[in-house]
Amino acid sequence: MAKKDDGTFNFTANPEDFPQRHKAIVINIGIAETGKFIMSASSDTTILVWDLKGEVLASINTNQMTNSYAAISPCGRFIASCGFTPDVKVWEVCFGKSGEFKEVVRAFDLKGHSAGVHSFAFSNDSRRMATVSKDGTWKLWDTDVEYKKQQDPYLLRTVPCKSSEGSRIALSPDARVVAVSNGCDIAMYNAATGELEEEFHGVHAEEINNLKFDINGRFLVSSGDRAIRVFHNITGYRAAIQDMQAMLKKASNEGMKQRLQQQIQDAQSALDTVLAGHKD
Repeated sequence: MAKKDDGTFNFTANPEDFPQRHKAIVINIGIAETGKFIMSASSDTTILVWDLKGEVLASINTNQMTNSYAAISPCGRFIASCGFTPDVKVWEVCFGKSGEFKEVVRAFDLKGHSAGVHSFAFSNDSRRMATVSKDGTWKLWDTDVEYKKQQDPYLLRTVPCKSSEGSRIALSPDARVVAVSNGCDIAMYNAATGELEEEFHGVHAEEINNLKFDINGRFLVSSGDRAIRVFHNITGYRAAIQDMQAMLKKASNEGMKQRLQQQIQDAQSALDTVLAGHKD
């Protein structure tokens, strides 16, 4: 890394930093939020866990015939993968108290689809996951379980949807909204009710290859062909307002009621602003 005259830095990567260890095409990579490891997954059944210096810490065989998608959870504790088989497998990457790598252990599986899983997504706290499958459904899971005591995740909801090879699913950070891509189209659902609330057709000229919410859940971003599209998360605004209205009905403390009323008013104002801009 060298500092240039304008104060910016120029980085030249050494091609030998990370040796070529995969035997098939690498389909996904990720770096843990903790900065402790990097994950790479290939189209066969291999996932590699690396340290940041390019040393392989662990190799995982997913036993899923082929991998179609893999990712690190936002909390940086888990690696998950899906593929030809109708389940999602999740592992915990374990480190010692002093930060040294210990092992990769199987945490839990998401079982319930009747065909291969296209992709999955975590909520920001990793307590919820969403999956979309070739069986024409998406599912929402409660993954806030004591898996070390053999407790399995709970299936919260199964919703019919349109999906195709390469479909992607996104779960908003607060787990209130699920977005599913199907070819060039996007559908957005209220995660609590399963209701289809928004549809966007012909978003890209080619198949959508990625779908993500921003960290605050205000926007949904899609990529495909040579473009990136950004959408207001209107479904998320509405879901947040509904949740706060439900909390308001149960609130007994006057201070809490006033705070909720103000939050509802602010959220409604923000939603009205977005909708007004959309009409223009």
